[in-house]
Amino acid sequence: MDARFGRDPSHFSLTAAYLLPLEKFKGGTRKGAYKLQSDGCCVYTCFSSDFFLEDADPFRVEAWKAVRLRRDLHFYIPTKRIHRFMECVPPDWGDGYDNVTISCTTENQAMADKRLPLFAALPIRRREIIVEPMLEPVDLSPYLSGISHVIAGGESGDEARCCNLRWFIDLRRQCKAAHVPFWFKQTGGKFINEKGQRVNVARKNQQRLADRYRLSFS
Repeated sequence: MDARFGRDPSHFSLTAAYLLPLEKFKGGTRKGAYKLQSDGCCVYTCFSSDFFLEDADPFRVEAWKAVRLRRDLHFYIPTKRIHRFMECVPPDWGDGYDNVTISCTTENQAMADKRLPLFAALPIRRREIIVEPMLEPVDLSPYLSGISHVIAGGESGDEARCCNLRWFIDLRRQCKAAHVPFWFKQTGGKFINEKGQRVNVARKNQQRLADRYRLSFS
């Protein structure tokens, strides 16, 4: 996603939708109602950056306020900066908010072994793991206790690194053994298929091809 829109995920900037969950209609029959209705809505947070970036520290208090006030919405927060988590949560976090899922991202075994033990020790009620972009085989089996979902996918963009179908099959096996739902999200732009062939996959076809392998389960 970052490559597609020319964004640097290490940089932080506020968007027009920063406090959208708190915006209300100012007139008409819906005056005073929230513009963003619940209806099972999930608010995906900082998918082109990181909620726990140091540069976001001055603005995070207001963001947490929105999360706290809108208990009818569910907020999904992915991060690779799980080491900053306890510095960044609000004073009333306790063992977590019911309406927040924290998803720790990892791309290889070294990062899994570095981040996921920290992740497991944190007070979080709803937690997931994202392995994307998957750059090598990853063993998550020591870290799947208490995880509600694993998402995995290859890398997109002009500089995409290659991934292998066998890696996703093995990750699915780990999740199946631990009874953790698994989603093979996308193949990535460079992909080694079931025949051992390295193929280039257009962005628009990456999720469609992943779905064709029927590895995902809930």
